[in-house]
Amino acid sequence: MSKLVQIFSSRRTWAWPYVLFMLLFVVLPLILVGYYALTDINGAFTLHNFAKFFGHSEAIHTFFYSLMIAFFNTALCLLIGYPAAYIMAMEDFKTPKVMAMLFILPMWINCLLRTVATVELFNMFGLPLGEGALLFGLCYDYLPFMIYPIYNTLQKMDTSLVEAAQDLGANRWQSFWKVIVPLSMPGVYSGIVMVFMPTVSTFAIAELLTHNNIKLFGSLIQDYITTTDLLNYGAVLSLVLLVIIGVTSFFGEKDAKEEGGLV
Repeated sequence: MSKLVQIFSSRRTWAWPYVLFMLLFVVLPLILVGYYALTDINGAFTLHNFAKFFGHSEAIHTFFYSLMIAFFNTALCLLIGYPAAYIMAMEDFKTPKVMAMLFILPMWINCLLRTVATVELFNMFGLPLGEGALLFGLCYDYLPFMIYPIYNTLQKMDTSLVEAAQDLGANRWQSFWKVIVPLSMPGVYSGIVMVFMPTVSTFAIAELLTHNNIKLFGSLIQDYITTTDLLNYGAVLSLVLLVIIGVTSFFGEKDAKEEGGLV
């Protein structure tokens, strides 16, 4: 009995389910993506799939267009989300709780259902579905992922630093730019990552809000992955996206840590 208690009281024992989960749903899929990207339909090693991607103008154009859409969506979410997070973190009354509930409520509904509702909303008001509707839907779906990291960072901020800046002669605007904004950068970076990365690879939202007239990189990957003869090429697109996102995240996190250290 004591042996059993010793086993279950060990941290290593409770870590095994998470290790198994990571192996099955993170490591194994990455290995499969790499395998299919580096082989042809017969399983033979080849780099032809990569050469095809860099020579495929449609894929390159779709990739850069997806980056542009992701950039505008992230900028829009940041423009709307930062003031909302600031009000929620700095307000002392019921406003933060009401605002938090308003942002959380839509997330109780599945993302696809929210997107279908957005389509119906545009149809009801006679608004055209296209790039504008796509940006609206993306911002609507991903805005909470921008707000809450910034809100959590601002809420944990030491307010005495703002008071010290004001005692040294800084007005409210100067205190905001010189103290609050730099201290909130870790939350801003987390929000940018949580919005930008999924936007690049999304496909269902773009298909519904544009009647499949606008394809993002995620849609392209889906098309090739679901086609047996083009599975290997679809794996290359997935691998390229994973590498670029991974490299961007690594250097972005490094810059955020350095900036946090300077602050």
